[in-house]
Amino acid sequence: MSLDPYQGKRDFRQTPEPKGAPRPRRRRGQPRFVVHKHAASRLHYDLRLEMGGVLKSWAVPKGPSVDPADKRLAVMVEDHPLEYADFEGAIPAGEYGAGTVIIWDEGSYQVVGDDALAALAGGELKVQLAGRKLRGGWVLVRTKWRGEDRNWLLIKEKDDHARPGEDILVQQANSARSGRTLEEIAAPGE
Repeated sequence: MSLDPYQGKRDFRQTPEPKGAPRPRRRRGQPRFVVHKHAASRLHYDLRLEMGGVLKSWAVPKGPSVDPADKRLAVMVEDHPLEYADFEGAIPAGEYGAGTVIIWDEGSYQVVGDDALAALAGGELKVQLAGRKLRGGWVLVRTKWRGEDRNWLLIKEKDDHARPGEDILVQQANSARSGRTLEEIAAPGE
């Protein structure tokens, strides 16, 4: 897995985002996931799953939903370094993805099945999330929309953690890590 596309879009003399280690340390235990809330040109959420030494990443324009009836578009973007799971901060104007980023949720996950990368290549990845906000079964299903194969659907499975009709994005808007809002991260000295 190459971080070249990620690194090629950023000027690390300007942005506080992590560049990424050439060979990240292997972590023990369950792989991590993180959901970043990103106030860029448009507010969106980024789902990131630790897999194959990188964070596989999807931009989710409307954010994850805990209602199984909601099917959320998730556009696969470039792999991010593992260190990005700890990033909260403001990306300066003029830089790729300029805007404020918070760690909206984080935790560990388990793949349903044997091989996450094979499931991803096959176009359907089922996971069990154990986050601070998102829990239970989720599925990512690749779609062919307008000829693009980067488009996926993120769907909450019907389980004990499903909450039809709830808007978790409004109810739990702050960072799961720091408790801060986007505005507090953007203006830390105020």
